[in-house]
Amino acid sequence: MTPLKVVAFGGGHGLSASLRALRHCVPELDLDITAVVTVGDDGGSSGRLRAERGGLPPGDLRQALVALAGDHPATRRSAGLFQHRFAATDAGRAFGADPAPTTAAHGGGVAGAAADPLAGHAVGNLILCGLTELLGDPVAALDHAGAMLGAVGRVLPMSRQPVGIEARVRGADHPDEVRTVRGQHQVAVTSGRVESLRLTPAAPAACAEAVAAVSEADWLIFGPGSWYTSVLPHLLVPGLAHAIVSSPARRLVTLNLVAEKETLGLSLADHLATLHRYLSELKVDVVLADSKAVGDPEQVERAAESLGARLLLAPVAVTGGPPRHDPAALGAALVPVLGADR
Repeated sequence: MTPLKVVAFGGGHGLSASLRALRHCVPELDLDITAVVTVGDDGGSSGRLRAERGGLPPGDLRQALVALAGDHPATRRSAGLFQHRFAATDAGRAFGADPAPTTAAHGGGVAGAAADPLAGHAVGNLILCGLTELLGDPVAALDHAGAMLGAVGRVLPMSRQPVGIEARVRGADHPDEVRTVRGQHQVAVTSGRVESLRLTPAAPAACAEAVAAVSEADWLIFGPGSWYTSVLPHLLVPGLAHAIVSSPARRLVTLNLVAEKETLGLSLADHLATLHRYLSELKVDVVLADSKAVGDPEQVERAAESLGARLLLAPVAVTGGPPRHDPAALGAALVPVLGADR
């Protein structure tokens, strides 16, 4: 039996949850997993490296690699190393270094960073930057890092060029004022309502390997994750959007458990409506939502049907603590869906 080819789109913790869930599907389904990752991050370690050295912001790519890391003890140690973040040293603090510096790509340097340049950087971010410089190509760097981690799938950027994320936001400063918010970090933490989203450049070239994976996929999975800064950007890359619409694959959307700051005021039905707004040709087969988080399912069911999808409710959240997806429960919900026609 040929492997079931699955492509998951997103970035950060949402994509990581999706990939870990797919890992749980592997014992029952023979999966060929590809992660396609946003490249708009401009905060924290990724923002500093992007501003200082150019190239793709590595943080979301690193998280996807770690989520797919193999189970051998040596690869688990390597995954831990990739996630290790340098703290500020006593010497750095003496010079005023921020113990966990963050900055946006357009926001200049971090106070004291010259005295403690490693503070706040994740080791995996530095390794990915080094591999990209050594090999001359971010995809080659990701493939090499995947081999180091024994990854059970492939991680690809949505574009080989970093992008900026800009949003027209209403009410960030005054209730009726609309202004442009620039940068992934600033959009993610905006207190206003996002009215429109765009990338800069407006039409970045899609990663050819990502386009090929989408074209050959059996399933395309969107979400969970930050809707405006991790999920929707994929639909704004023309080559990738065309591949998504043209692919013979079936499509599944996993909805978030709660609204994030960037999507406050958006219902789960609104989340689905934004997919149609930014890619009107997109058709979806299944919308997966947590049975408790969805509340009254009627509106979500109608929104799913407007995309051509059926709504599937399942208990996919961790019990207790902050709202987050349980990879094992999410994987259990995905198995019968992905393997229905096997």
